Parts: sequence; C-alpha cells; structure tokens
Amino acid sequence: MSDDTTHFGYKTVGKGEKAGMVGQVFTSVADRYDVMNDLMSFGIHRIWKRQAIDLAGVRPGQRILDLAGGTGDLTSRMARIVGPGGKLVLSDINGAMLENGRKRLIDEGLVGNIEYVQANAECLPFEDAHFDLVTMAFGLRNVTDQSAALASILRVLKPGGRLVVLEFSKPVLPGLKPLYDLYSFTALPFMGRLVANDADSYRYLAESIRMHPDQETLKGMMVEVGFERCEYFNLSGGIVAIHRGFKL
Repeated sequence: MSDDTTHFGYKTVGKGEKAGMVGQVFTSVADRYDVMNDLMSFGIHRIWKRQAIDLAGVRPGQRILDLAGGTGDLTSRMARIVGPGGKLVLSDINGAMLENGRKRLIDEGLVGNIEYVQANAECLPFEDAHFDLVTMAFGLRNVTDQSAALASILRVLKPGGRLVVLEFSKPVLPGLKPLYDLYSFTALPFMGRLVANDADSYRYLAESIRMHPDQETLKGMMVEVGFERCEYFNLSGGIVAIHRGFKL
C-alpha cells in the first residue's frame, strides 16, 4: 500500500476517496443504525458503552467531546452525568448520523448542555486544551488517518484529560475467531439486507473491523502521538476493546 492509498474494508482506495465512501455507508444506514446495533450485538453494545463510560470517569461539570458520536448513545448517558454545569459536544463527520442523534436527544428531553458539531476527527475545529474528556465509540476504524485523529484529540484535551476509545478489536479467546468470522460475513450482511435493505454497507463494516489495528498496535499508536498511561481492556473475549490514555 502506497502513501497515497488506504483501505476501505478489503479494497485499496485513494486516501482522498475514503472519507466520501465511508460517508455514503453511514448515510445509507443512518435511519436504521440503532436498530441494527441492537440486532447485530444482541443488545450487548449497551453494556460495552456503559463500561466505556465507567472507565471514562465522567463527573458533573466536565466538558466532553463525544467524537464520531453518531446517534448519541454515549452523549445521552454522559449529558445526564455532567449536568447543567457541564457541556457535551456531539460530533460526527456524517451529517445524517448527526441529525439523527440531535433528534433523538431532543426527543429524550436533553437540551441545554449539548452542542452539535459536524467535524473531521483528523482536524478538530476546537481550541487547544478545551475538553476534560474525549470519547470515541466505534468510529476510529472508519477514520482515514488514525494517527492524525489521535494527535488532534490530544491537542484539544486539557492537561490531565483522557481519551477513551471503544472499538471492535481482535478476539483473544481460544476458538472464538472462526465463529466470529462466520457470524460477521454471513449474518451481518443478511441482517443488513433484511432490515436496512443494504447488505454491502454491513459487509464493509465487517471488513473494516478486520482491517483495524489490534489491541497492542492501537495502544502503541496512542503512545506514539503523546498519550501517557495507555492501557486497554478486552470485552467479550476481545471482540471489543476499550483503550484509555491520558494527556499529562
């Protein structure tokens, strides 16, 4: 793979093309995104997200960026914790996902301490040392230049702030990988076609998981851009991992 190319699932594409291609995927699935999350994970994604928030150490009054926050699962929970004295910024590069998140959170009565910003994680439009916490759930693997995104996140964190990344990872439980592969490449596209009328987007999602760095590699990437005290926690046998790092 050259310096001008990257992966889109298992395909090799130009770096300038990937963001648009990922955008098409999430625009296609936006209206059924939450339903599909429940179906694909049998509802377990809600437990993963609660564990991520627990490791994030959310406190009243904090200023938090929920990056690639999509339809607002993490924002919904964290906005209640930070309270009226805190601030949540729900950000996503995809306008359809962000609009669905905005509508959902307003319907839940969450107004006053949430802002909505459409932004690219690689070049965040926020001032330096602005946030106490940045969370990113199931979004990093879709970023073209993940190291650039991590560096951008580090820049906008306050000293003492932390990053928490919840992302699909590599199974570590013996015997789990072949079963997980079978499920990913047969059941996910089938459910995508049945529920969202879009098998191709869910085939891409399965492929993008396989192309994402493993636990140790992602930890090393965080260290390389300047995060300290980096660690990760495997969930569901390593199908998902939570990475955490601090800006000291």
